[in-house]
Amino acid sequence: MKSSQNSKDLTPNQIGGIVAFCLAGILLSYVAMSGSYSVAAHEQAVVLRFGKYLRTDGPGLHFKMPWIDARYIVDQGERSLRLPHSQHEFGANKQQANGSMEDQEDKLILTGDLYAAVVEWNVFWRVSEPKEYLFNFNGDSGRVSDVIVAVSRSVMHRAVGDYSAEELLTGKREEITQIALRELSERLTEFGSGISITDLQMQRVTPPDRVKHAFDDVNASIQQRDQLVNEAYRERNQLIPSAEAMRDRLVREAEGYASRELAETQGEISALLAKYESYKLAPDVTRKRMYIEMMEKVIKQSGPKMILDSGINSPTPYINVSPGAMLPSLQGNGGRSDGNSSKAMPVSPPRAFDGKQ
Repeated sequence: MKSSQNSKDLTPNQIGGIVAFCLAGILLSYVAMSGSYSVAAHEQAVVLRFGKYLRTDGPGLHFKMPWIDARYIVDQGERSLRLPHSQHEFGANKQQANGSMEDQEDKLILTGDLYAAVVEWNVFWRVSEPKEYLFNFNGDSGRVSDVIVAVSRSVMHRAVGDYSAEELLTGKREEITQIALRELSERLTEFGSGISITDLQMQRVTPPDRVKHAFDDVNASIQQRDQLVNEAYRERNQLIPSAEAMRDRLVREAEGYASRELAETQGEISALLAKYESYKLAPDVTRKRMYIEMMEKVIKQSGPKMILDSGINSPTPYINVSPGAMLPSLQGNGGRSDGNSSKAMPVSPPRAFDGKQ
């Protein structure tokens, strides 16, 4: 009864003030709730005022003007696409038929030597510029995926087309991957997409099923060739040191032989010069001595020797002048013996002329 009495004591102005205060509290609460927002660690918020770009807010709690500002949250987490087939463009039935012939034909890429190979790769991307991503693609990740698929296919076809099938299937995959990654990033930057390609991984590179058996044979031949080449290099590495050692030994022997021959030649030259000096002092004596020395060498090396006397006609007397031979004694004319005496005297070898008379 007391409260009803107090309410009757309130004037219209007081009631109006209470209502205004309550409305102001409700309005402030609404402004605080609608104007504040939080951004997660992997997100950024793009704030627009009357549809015009105002700012980009990072992770944390932020505030905007209600009814005036609009904020758009952009997820900057990394995403991936498996190419040439992406999940957004193919349904579940198409994914189940991934190994069918039609699906494989769609994966074929022409190589530089006019062969075809089945190539699959993954593209990893993230939003790096939320403003460009929002204004150019309206924040639609599906449209961005379409652009990435189209550009990535074009880039991969061009990169693979610069290499042969053997290089693609063996040792050039990493090089092709780096070329495709660089060109894909450059093209998306030119489009102002606001996204960056973080990685590109080539998953599966195989020949078509129709030629797989022939390719396996070729691959086995290539492996055998590489094995033979490696064995040849290994054998060469084993033979080269021994050959170099033999070469050094032969070079040293040749140098030693050259040194010996040079020393012997210089000695012969010195001896000839000494003989020439003695020849100038006594030409006749030196000439005779040289003649006798040469004849002594010739006679020693000529074997058995026979001396004939031109003054005796018959029988032809024979004198053995070989070293140690016995000279029979001769009597009478014609050199005939009496048949009783057979004395013989030894014959000494010829003595070399020493130049003294």
